Amino acid sequence: MTVLVVGASGATGSKLVQQLLNQNHKVKVIVRSPKKLPDSWKTNDNLQIITASVLELSDAELKNIVHDCQAVASCLGHNLTFKGIYGQPRRLVTDAARRLCKAIQSNDLQSSTKYVLMNTTGNRNRDLNEPISFAQKGVIGLLRLLLPPHVDNEKAADYLRTQIGQNNNFIEWVAVRPDGLINEDRVTDYEIHPSPTRSAIFNAGKVSRINVAHFMASLINDNKLWNAWKGQMPVIYSKSHLD
Repeated sequence: MTVLVVGASGATGSKLVQQLLNQNHKVKVIVRSPKKLPDSWKTNDNLQIITASVLELSDAELKNIVHDCQAVASCLGHNLTFKGIYGQPRRLVTDAARRLCKAIQSNDLQSSTKYVLMNTTGNRNRDLNEPISFAQKGVIGLLRLLLPPHVDNEKAADYLRTQIGQNNNFIEWVAVRPDGLINEDRVTDYEIHPSPTRSAIFNAGKVSRINVAHFMASLINDNKLWNAWKGQMPVIYSKSHLD
């Protein structure tokens, strides 16, 4: 299988790429600069490095990049700097999802392509009844006003839910919602739930980035797992960090 990963130089995206390479997939990555990438990637015949900004590529270029990909995974996010949070592009994750999905559909392939989006538990799945407290609603409202990346995450998932939907002929999708991200060196046991089992604001859980990467790679690799979660927004927690 050939998989395109955007956000591959990030803390979670790099782990996803390594998981996919470990599974012997062919991987394409779009990165602004290859400098941060591991040296082992640069000599790996199964890895193609495309040096570009995903939003600056033309429609024709994106169409050509995804034409032989059976899956696309987005680990894009905003840098935690003033410019990264408040500068442009404010809709990085959403615009990338929109343009990549458009590119996939323009190829008019016979089989559907998997699109896996890394999202956040701070974003509710509006296809389900996910009640939250009045206090959490207030905090989320403030986040929408003060932190553009939160709105970007919401709109990216909403694009998949409402514009791609459940019956698209060309794209199937899953939006993975990790809770508080932490760094660990190895994959450990984790739990997957359709909705959060705790408050993302007042009682957040934790999940390692490598566990998130493992789950995303497993979705791409395992059709049975994919069919169990496609069109949904599963929440992931590391078991070792659950109270």
